[in-house]
Amino acid sequence: MFHRDPNRIYPTETESRVIVRFQDCDPLQHLNNAKYFDYYFNAREDQVAKLYDFSPGQLFRELKTSWVVYQHQIAYVRPALVSEWVRVKSRLIYFNEDTTVTEYVMTDDEKTHLKNVLWVTSKYVSIVTGKRIPHDEKVNELLQTIIVPTIDFLSLNFNDRIREIKQQIIG
Repeated sequence: MFHRDPNRIYPTETESRVIVRFQDCDPLQHLNNAKYFDYYFNAREDQVAKLYDFSPGQLFRELKTSWVVYQHQIAYVRPALVSEWVRVKSRLIYFNEDTTVTEYVMTDDEKTHLKNVLWVTSKYVSIVTGKRIPHDEKVNELLQTIIVPTIDFLSLNFNDRIREIKQQIIG
């Protein structure tokens, strides 16, 4: 379970470099729309374990809790192509007592072209009752440590955020 080390700096953004696999592409050699989720979730799981010493499996085993996906918002901006190296970034942009919103961004390897943006809203639930519950104290500590403090999610519009990310990429 996560224990914040006051002498350590925790990044608020994770990043992985991955190659688009042939088996994950459609006949046009584009990454299949459904496969974006696999690429995002696999990258996030690997990076969160490495950067924060945390695994969602720990929630399940130790606290009998988990996050369940409530909503996705996704924009396919440019195709990711077969055998292309891409960058997958993720960051926590919002949380409250029982909800998190994680933002995922895919770019080309040089980080000059935006390919995809995904927002995932998840609810924190007891696996015993299946009902929403407030985040555990240790989970809150993790969320407070890794949230991007400069993003005001409650005033954001998804399409405006996509434009903002594009501008950041262009520089």
